[in-house]
Amino acid sequence: MAEQRVSLTPQMLQYDDFDDRGRTRWLPYLMYFHRAHYRSDTVNTDELGFRYSCGPSGELASVAELPDSPVRLFAGSSTAFGIGATSDAASLPSRLWSTHAPAEPWLNFAGRSYNSAQEFLLFSLYRHLLPRVSDIVVFSGLNNLALARLPEEQRGDHGGFFNCGEYFEQMEGLRRRHRGRTSLFGRPEKEAPRGEEPVRPLEERIDYAVDLTARHLENWQALAHGTDTRITFVLQPLAGWVRNEPAPEEKLLFDELDRRSNFWELYGDIATMEPARRYADALQIACNKIGVDFLDLNPLLAEAAGPRDWLFVDRAHFTDLGHDITARLIAEGLRLS
Repeated sequence: MAEQRVSLTPQMLQYDDFDDRGRTRWLPYLMYFHRAHYRSDTVNTDELGFRYSCGPSGELASVAELPDSPVRLFAGSSTAFGIGATSDAASLPSRLWSTHAPAEPWLNFAGRSYNSAQEFLLFSLYRHLLPRVSDIVVFSGLNNLALARLPEEQRGDHGGFFNCGEYFEQMEGLRRRHRGRTSLFGRPEKEAPRGEEPVRPLEERIDYAVDLTARHLENWQALAHGTDTRITFVLQPLAGWVRNEPAPEEKLLFDELDRRSNFWELYGDIATMEPARRYADALQIACNKIGVDFLDLNPLLAEAAGPRDWLFVDRAHFTDLGHDITARLIAEGLRLS
Protein backbone atom coordinates (compact mmCIF):
# COMPACT_ATOMS: atom_id res chain seq x y z
CA MET A 1 0.00 0.00 0.00
CA ALA A 2 1.33 3.45 -0.91
CA GLU A 3 0.78 4.87 2.57
CA GLN A 4 2.65 8.18 2.21
CA ARG A 5 1.08 8.92 -1.15
CA VAL A 6 -2.41 8.32 0.19
CA SER A 7 -1.94 10.29 3.40
CA LEU A 8 0.11 13.20 2.03
CA THR A 9 -1.43 13.54 -1.44
CA PRO A 10 -4.93 12.02 -1.42
CA GLN A 11 -5.81 13.97 -4.59
CA MET A 12 -3.51 11.65 -6.52
CA LEU A 13 -6.09 8.86 -6.16
CA GLN A 14 -8.45 10.98 -8.26
CA TYR A 15 -5.75 11.43 -10.90
CA ASP A 16 -5.26 7.65 -10.90
CA ASP A 17 -8.94 7.24 -11.72
CA PHE A 18 -8.78 10.00 -14.33
CA ASP A 19 -5.83 8.25 -16.01
CA ASP A 20 -7.31 4.75 -15.83
CA ARG A 21 -5.61 2.85 -18.68
CA GLY A 22 -8.70 0.72 -19.09
CA ARG A 23 -10.62 3.85 -20.09
CA THR A 24 -7.98 5.47 -22.26
CA ARG A 25 -9.51 7.71 -24.92
CA TRP A 26 -7.80 6.88 -28.21
CA LEU A 27 -7.92 9.63 -30.82
CA PRO A 28 -6.67 9.81 -34.42
CA TYR A 29 -3.36 11.66 -34.89
CA LEU A 30 -2.91 12.44 -31.17
CA MET A 31 -2.90 8.76 -30.10
CA TYR A 32 -4.57 9.52 -26.78
CA PHE A 33 -6.16 12.41 -24.91
CA HIS A 34 -8.03 13.05 -21.67
CA ARG A 35 -11.42 11.68 -20.83
CA ALA A 36 -14.17 14.13 -21.78
CA HIS A 37 -16.82 15.42 -19.36
CA TYR A 38 -14.79 14.08 -16.43
CA ARG A 39 -16.10 15.35 -13.07
CA SER A 40 -14.54 15.27 -9.62
CA ASP A 41 -13.52 17.59 -6.80
CA THR A 42 -9.96 17.52 -8.15
CA VAL A 43 -10.01 17.56 -11.96
CA ASN A 44 -12.72 18.40 -14.49
CA THR A 45 -12.69 18.40 -18.29
CA ASP A 46 -14.93 19.81 -21.00
CA GLU A 47 -16.62 17.99 -23.87
CA LEU A 48 -13.32 17.86 -25.78
CA GLY A 49 -11.19 16.65 -22.87
CA PHE A 50 -9.47 19.93 -22.01
CA ARG A 51 -9.15 20.80 -18.32
CA TYR A 52 -10.96 23.87 -17.03
CA SER A 53 -9.00 26.87 -15.83
CA CYS A 54 -10.33 29.29 -13.22
CA GLY A 55 -10.29 33.09 -13.23
CA PRO A 56 -10.07 35.75 -10.51
CA SER A 57 -13.81 35.69 -9.78
CA GLY A 58 -14.15 31.93 -10.00
CA GLU A 59 -15.20 31.96 -13.67
CA LEU A 60 -14.30 28.90 -15.73
CA ALA A 61 -12.94 28.62 -19.25
CA SER A 62 -11.80 25.86 -21.58
CA VAL A 63 -11.33 25.25 -25.28
CA ALA A 64 -14.96 24.12 -25.56
CA GLU A 65 -16.25 26.92 -23.30
CA LEU A 66 -14.36 30.02 -24.39
CA PRO A 67 -14.46 33.43 -22.76
CA ASP A 68 -15.56 36.44 -24.79
CA SER A 69 -12.07 37.92 -25.06
CA PRO A 70 -8.58 37.21 -26.37
CA VAL A 71 -6.86 34.38 -24.52
CA ARG A 72 -3.48 33.07 -23.52
CA LEU A 73 -2.58 29.38 -23.96
CA PHE A 74 -0.67 27.24 -21.50
CA ALA A 75 0.58 24.20 -23.41
CA GLY A 76 2.70 21.23 -22.45
CA SER A 77 2.32 17.83 -20.84
CA SER A 78 1.15 16.55 -17.46
CA THR A 79 2.86 19.21 -15.34
CA ALA A 80 1.30 21.95 -17.45
CA PHE A 81 -2.02 20.10 -17.19
CA GLY A 82 -1.74 20.29 -13.41
CA ILE A 83 -1.28 16.73 -12.16
CA GLY A 84 -0.87 17.06 -8.39
CA ALA A 85 -3.08 20.12 -7.96
CA THR A 86 -5.88 19.61 -5.45
CA SER A 87 -8.37 21.36 -7.77
CA ASP A 88 -8.65 22.96 -11.20
CA ALA A 89 -8.15 26.33 -9.51
CA ALA A 90 -4.68 25.31 -8.28
CA SER A 91 -3.20 24.42 -11.70
CA LEU A 92 -0.61 26.64 -13.38
CA PRO A 93 -2.94 28.26 -15.97
CA SER A 94 -5.49 28.91 -13.23
CA ARG A 95 -2.93 30.50 -10.91
CA LEU A 96 -1.73 32.69 -13.79
CA TRP A 97 -5.26 33.78 -14.69
CA SER A 98 -6.59 34.24 -11.17
CA THR A 99 -3.58 35.87 -9.52
CA HIS A 100 -0.23 36.32 -11.21
CA ALA A 101 -1.06 37.37 -14.81
CA PRO A 102 -4.81 38.07 -14.90
CA ALA A 103 -4.98 40.54 -17.80
CA GLU A 104 -6.44 37.86 -20.11
CA PRO A 105 -7.90 34.39 -19.53
CA TRP A 106 -5.52 31.44 -19.67
CA LEU A 107 -6.65 28.20 -21.31
CA ASN A 108 -5.26 24.87 -20.17
CA PHE A 109 -3.98 23.51 -23.50
CA ALA A 110 -1.87 20.65 -22.10
CA GLY A 111 -2.04 16.91 -22.78
CA ARG A 112 -1.00 14.36 -20.23
CA SER A 113 2.04 12.24 -21.25
CA TYR A 114 2.57 14.25 -24.44
CA ASN A 115 5.83 14.79 -26.28
CA SER A 116 6.56 17.97 -28.26
CA ALA A 117 5.00 16.57 -31.45
CA GLN A 118 1.73 15.81 -29.67
CA GLU A 119 1.75 19.20 -27.96
CA PHE A 120 1.98 20.89 -31.35
CA LEU A 121 -0.57 18.58 -32.99
CA LEU A 122 -3.07 19.37 -30.25
CA PHE A 123 -2.74 23.05 -31.11
CA SER A 124 -2.94 22.48 -34.85
CA LEU A 125 -6.09 20.35 -34.54
CA TYR A 126 -8.01 22.73 -32.25
CA ARG A 127 -6.61 26.10 -33.32
CA HIS A 128 -9.69 26.78 -35.47
CA LEU A 129 -11.83 27.01 -32.32
CA LEU A 130 -9.76 29.71 -30.66
CA PRO A 131 -10.26 33.47 -30.53
CA ARG A 132 -7.24 35.77 -30.81
CA VAL A 133 -4.31 34.36 -28.85
CA SER A 134 -1.90 36.89 -27.39
CA ASP A 135 0.55 34.53 -25.66
CA ILE A 136 1.46 30.86 -25.93
CA VAL A 137 3.59 29.40 -23.17
CA VAL A 138 4.93 25.93 -23.97
CA PHE A 139 5.85 24.56 -20.54
CA SER A 140 7.68 21.35 -21.37
CA GLY A 141 11.01 19.64 -22.00
CA LEU A 142 11.15 16.62 -19.71
CA ASN A 143 9.28 14.09 -21.85
CA ASN A 144 11.36 14.61 -24.99
CA LEU A 145 14.52 13.94 -23.01
CA ALA A 146 13.04 10.94 -21.19
CA LEU A 147 11.74 9.40 -24.43
CA ALA A 148 15.06 9.91 -26.22
CA ARG A 149 16.28 6.69 -24.60
CA LEU A 150 13.83 4.59 -26.68
CA PRO A 151 15.25 2.44 -29.50
CA GLU A 152 15.38 3.99 -32.96
CA GLU A 153 12.56 1.84 -34.36
CA GLN A 154 10.21 3.29 -31.73
CA ARG A 155 11.40 6.88 -32.03
CA GLY A 156 10.83 6.96 -35.78
CA ASP A 157 10.98 10.30 -37.58
CA HIS A 158 9.12 12.37 -35.02
CA GLY A 159 10.14 11.03 -31.61
CA GLY A 160 8.81 8.28 -29.39
CA PHE A 161 5.67 8.62 -27.30
CA PHE A 162 4.66 7.02 -24.04
CA ASN A 163 3.38 3.44 -24.32
CA CYS A 164 4.50 3.31 -27.94
CA GLY A 165 5.86 -0.19 -27.35
CA GLU A 166 2.30 -1.42 -26.86
CA TYR A 167 1.21 0.40 -30.01
CA PHE A 168 3.90 -1.21 -32.16
CA GLU A 169 3.17 -4.66 -30.71
CA GLN A 170 -0.51 -4.30 -31.61
CA MET A 171 0.30 -3.03 -35.11
CA GLU A 172 2.67 -5.93 -35.72
CA GLY A 173 -0.06 -8.34 -34.68
CA LEU A 174 -2.43 -6.67 -37.13
CA ARG A 175 0.11 -6.97 -39.96
CA ARG A 176 0.56 -10.67 -39.23
CA ARG A 177 -3.17 -11.27 -39.43
CA HIS A 178 -3.42 -9.46 -42.76
CA ARG A 179 -0.56 -11.27 -44.43
CA GLY A 180 -1.41 -14.66 -42.94
CA ARG A 181 2.21 -15.23 -41.95
CA THR A 182 2.88 -16.79 -45.39
CA SER A 183 5.50 -15.67 -47.87
CA LEU A 184 5.19 -15.48 -51.67
CA PHE A 185 6.48 -19.06 -52.02
CA GLY A 186 4.13 -20.54 -49.43
CA ARG A 187 6.65 -20.75 -46.62
CA PRO A 188 5.86 -19.21 -43.21
CA GLU A 189 7.62 -15.92 -42.72
CA LYS A 190 10.20 -15.67 -40.03
CA GLU A 191 10.78 -12.46 -38.14
CA ALA A 192 14.32 -11.16 -38.15
CA PRO A 193 15.83 -11.51 -34.69
CA ARG A 194 16.07 -8.19 -32.86
CA GLY A 195 18.90 -7.55 -30.52
CA GLU A 196 18.39 -5.19 -27.62
CA GLU A 197 19.55 -1.73 -28.66
CA PRO A 198 21.86 -0.11 -26.10
CA VAL A 199 20.82 3.24 -24.67
CA ARG A 200 22.66 6.02 -26.46
CA PRO A 201 25.09 8.28 -24.62
CA LEU A 202 23.50 11.14 -22.72
CA GLU A 203 25.00 13.82 -24.97
CA GLU A 204 23.36 12.25 -28.02
CA ARG A 205 20.01 12.07 -26.23
CA ILE A 206 20.23 15.71 -25.21
CA ASP A 207 21.02 16.76 -28.78
CA TYR A 208 18.15 14.63 -30.08
CA ALA A 209 15.63 16.07 -27.60
CA VAL A 210 16.75 19.63 -28.33
CA ASP A 211 16.47 19.12 -32.10
CA LEU A 212 12.94 17.71 -31.79
CA THR A 213 11.86 20.52 -29.48
CA ALA A 214 13.22 23.21 -31.80
CA ARG A 215 11.62 21.58 -34.85
CA HIS A 216 8.20 21.57 -33.24
CA LEU A 217 8.59 25.10 -31.85
CA GLU A 218 9.20 26.25 -35.41
CA ASN A 219 5.86 24.65 -36.31
CA TRP A 220 4.19 26.66 -33.54
CA GLN A 221 5.80 29.74 -35.03
CA ALA A 222 4.60 28.90 -38.52
CA LEU A 223 0.98 28.60 -37.41
CA ALA A 224 1.22 31.85 -35.47
CA HIS A 225 2.92 33.70 -38.32
CA GLY A 226 1.25 36.94 -39.23
CA THR A 227 -0.33 37.39 -35.80
CA ASP A 228 0.95 39.22 -32.75
CA THR A 229 1.08 35.99 -30.73
CA ARG A 230 4.18 35.66 -28.58
CA ILE A 231 5.52 32.10 -28.18
CA THR A 232 7.74 31.22 -25.22
CA PHE A 233 9.33 27.92 -24.30
CA VAL A 234 9.69 27.33 -20.56
CA LEU A 235 11.82 24.42 -19.41
CA GLN A 236 9.76 22.77 -16.70
CA PRO A 237 11.25 21.98 -13.30
CA LEU A 238 12.10 18.49 -12.14
CA ALA A 239 12.74 17.90 -8.46
CA GLY A 240 16.37 16.85 -9.01
CA TRP A 241 16.92 19.77 -11.38
CA VAL A 242 15.86 22.24 -8.68
CA ARG A 243 17.70 21.03 -5.57
CA ASN A 244 19.76 18.13 -4.33
CA GLU A 245 17.91 17.63 -1.06
CA PRO A 246 14.13 17.26 -1.18
CA ALA A 247 11.82 18.73 1.42
CA PRO A 248 10.80 16.30 4.21
CA GLU A 249 7.44 15.42 2.64
CA GLU A 250 9.06 15.01 -0.76
CA LYS A 251 11.62 12.58 0.63
CA LEU A 252 8.86 10.42 2.12
CA LEU A 253 7.00 10.38 -1.19
CA PHE A 254 10.07 9.87 -3.38
CA ASP A 255 11.36 7.00 -1.24
CA GLU A 256 7.99 5.28 -1.42
CA LEU A 257 7.71 5.78 -5.17
CA ASP A 258 11.25 4.47 -5.67
CA ARG A 259 10.35 1.25 -3.87
CA ARG A 260 7.54 0.73 -6.39
CA SER A 261 9.29 1.76 -9.61
CA ASN A 262 12.54 1.61 -11.55
CA PHE A 263 12.86 5.39 -11.87
CA TRP A 264 16.60 5.55 -11.24
CA GLU A 265 17.32 2.69 -13.61
CA LEU A 266 15.44 4.41 -16.44
CA TYR A 267 16.00 8.09 -15.76
CA GLY A 268 18.75 8.39 -13.18
CA ASP A 269 21.25 9.84 -15.64
CA ILE A 270 18.96 12.76 -16.55
CA ALA A 271 17.44 13.43 -13.12
CA THR A 272 20.17 15.56 -11.53
CA MET A 273 21.41 19.12 -11.91
CA GLU A 274 24.43 18.60 -14.14
CA PRO A 275 22.56 17.12 -17.14
CA ALA A 276 19.79 19.65 -16.53
CA ARG A 277 22.22 22.54 -17.00
CA ARG A 278 23.59 21.01 -20.19
CA TYR A 279 20.08 20.48 -21.50
CA ALA A 280 18.97 24.01 -20.60
CA ASP A 281 22.03 25.56 -22.25
CA ALA A 282 21.43 23.62 -25.46
CA LEU A 283 17.74 24.58 -25.47
CA GLN A 284 18.64 28.22 -24.95
CA ILE A 285 20.92 28.16 -28.00
CA ALA A 286 18.30 26.40 -30.13
CA CYS A 287 15.54 28.82 -29.11
CA ASN A 288 17.78 31.80 -29.83
CA LYS A 289 18.42 30.48 -33.34
CA ILE A 290 14.73 30.23 -34.20
CA GLY A 291 13.66 33.38 -32.37
CA VAL A 292 11.59 31.82 -29.57
CA ASP A 293 11.88 33.27 -26.07
CA PHE A 294 13.29 30.80 -23.55
CA LEU A 295 13.07 30.57 -19.77
CA ASP A 296 14.61 27.91 -17.54
CA LEU A 297 12.45 27.71 -14.41
CA ASN A 298 14.76 25.40 -12.46
CA PRO A 299 17.28 27.90 -11.05
CA LEU A 300 14.51 30.45 -10.45
CA LEU A 301 12.48 27.94 -8.46
CA ALA A 302 15.59 26.87 -6.53
CA GLU A 303 16.18 30.47 -5.51
CA ALA A 304 12.56 31.22 -4.67
CA ALA A 305 11.80 28.15 -2.55
CA GLY A 306 12.98 27.48 0.96
CA PRO A 307 14.66 24.16 1.80
CA ARG A 308 11.54 22.91 3.62
CA ASP A 309 9.00 24.18 1.08
CA TRP A 310 7.01 21.19 -0.17
CA LEU A 311 6.95 21.71 -3.95
CA PHE A 312 6.50 18.26 -5.53
CA VAL A 313 4.05 15.38 -5.13
CA ASP A 314 6.46 13.30 -7.23
CA ARG A 315 9.60 14.29 -9.10
CA ALA A 316 7.72 15.92 -12.00
CA HIS A 317 4.44 17.22 -10.57
CA PHE A 318 3.71 20.02 -8.13
CA THR A 319 1.84 20.54 -4.90
CA ASP A 320 -0.47 23.55 -4.73
CA LEU A 321 2.40 25.57 -3.28
CA GLY A 322 4.67 24.45 -6.11
CA HIS A 323 2.06 25.45 -8.68
CA ASP A 324 1.60 28.88 -7.12
CA ILE A 325 5.30 29.72 -6.81
CA THR A 326 5.97 28.47 -10.34
CA ALA A 327 3.09 30.51 -11.80
CA ARG A 328 4.45 33.62 -10.09
CA LEU A 329 7.94 32.98 -11.46
CA ILE A 330 6.55 32.49 -14.98
CA ALA A 331 4.61 35.75 -14.78
CA GLU A 332 7.65 37.61 -13.52
CA GLY A 333 10.16 35.93 -15.81
CA LEU A 334 8.06 36.55 -18.93
CA ARG A 335 6.87 40.01 -17.78
CA LEU A 336 3.26 38.93 -17.93
CA SER A 337 2.20 40.44 -14.61
